[in-house]
Amino acid sequence: MDLSPKQIVNELDKYIVGQDEAKRAVAIALRNRYRRSKLSPEQQDEITPKNIIMKGPTGVGKTEIARRLAKLVKAPFIKVEATKYTEVGYVGRDVESMIRDLAECAVRLVRSEKTEEVSAKATKTAENRILRTLKDAKRHEQGDTADVVFENKLLDGLRSGKYDDTLIEIEVVDAPKDIEVAGGSISIGSIFGDMMPKKTKKRKMTVQEAKKLIIMEEADKLIDDDAVNAEAIRRAENEGIIFIDEIDKIAGKGNQGTDVSREGVQRDILPIVEGCTVNTKYGPIRTDFILFIAAGAFHVAKVEDLIPELQGRFPISVELKSLSKEDFIRILTQPQNAVTRQYALLLSVENIDLEFTDDAIETIAQISADINETKEDIGARRLHTVMEYLLEDISFNASGDYPEFKITIDKKYVEEHLSNMISGRDLKKYVL
Repeated sequence: MDLSPKQIVNELDKYIVGQDEAKRAVAIALRNRYRRSKLSPEQQDEITPKNIIMKGPTGVGKTEIARRLAKLVKAPFIKVEATKYTEVGYVGRDVESMIRDLAECAVRLVRSEKTEEVSAKATKTAENRILRTLKDAKRHEQGDTADVVFENKLLDGLRSGKYDDTLIEIEVVDAPKDIEVAGGSISIGSIFGDMMPKKTKKRKMTVQEAKKLIIMEEADKLIDDDAVNAEAIRRAENEGIIFIDEIDKIAGKGNQGTDVSREGVQRDILPIVEGCTVNTKYGPIRTDFILFIAAGAFHVAKVEDLIPELQGRFPISVELKSLSKEDFIRILTQPQNAVTRQYALLLSVENIDLEFTDDAIETIAQISADINETKEDIGARRLHTVMEYLLEDISFNASGDYPEFKITIDKKYVEEHLSNMISGRDLKKYVL
């Protein structure tokens, strides 16, 4: 997708409030990928992505910016915690596992696209298989109706969902279960390939379940695995985005005790970010052109506490600001997935039409900002704390047993229900 940096920022604005500096940085990084793809292969090899490091308190949008960015361009994306990795020689996840995870993500992405391409053909085959079984099950309903007419009638019912809950017995592939091993799982099928004939077994299930299962089976037959793996590796190498969170937790000085050396973990991450080749079960992946976005609160440690070599691999540094009352108001009203809309949708299931007045939203925003200032600053996540506490009574009493009725949350309601919070009540039970 060849979006301009301004268009990318506009798309991010739909979900993330403020943080313009960070949005501009990632938008430019993404556009540079498009620019690089238009160069000759020789020129492409000379241009590496400019990795980004984001610093700022939790809940201000660091992860969401990276996640939405990847979703925008349908790029392979994974989020990893730097604290999960341990130095080579210790028990724990090795840093190369992030590349293997990216490869898995890329394969899923490509396979999903290929499945979509063959879905029409796979669906037709699935319908024919189910139709044969359904015809035998419904034979008593045929009477004197001609076979072709009866089949067409069953097919129309199948497509309209009439038989979705009908139980049928159908033969499906009995795939061997993966074996769990340290660092992942091994597929028996992938080890022995075609040496072992595929076993089948009969299973009873609803028509709806059978249709989904058979479509997946048929799509697998139509998809070229080698082509999927090759395309997945290409995408992982050239379009992959790895978000390394909590990087400040491995930047501390003077580690004592039995903790695994944080500096050792940094040195293990370094070759991955610099560019190396990692073997995966789909083939080797070069990490030279993967975009790395690191993030951390950096309350105690500083970016300068990272080893110089690693700092040098993150040339772009952006600082995300704490959220103000105005930011909270915008978060509550503007994004497509605004918190107020989420709660309204949830309660609409119980026949409740939930509405917030402007002064109620302003009060919620003020309370959230005040608590973040006086207690731990957890950014936009504070809104979930406040909203859960505010709507606790409504959520608990709602059951869907009554006709639809409207509830308007105004300033008075907010002040009455959040009076304990305003007076400094501890709400730790609502913070995950």
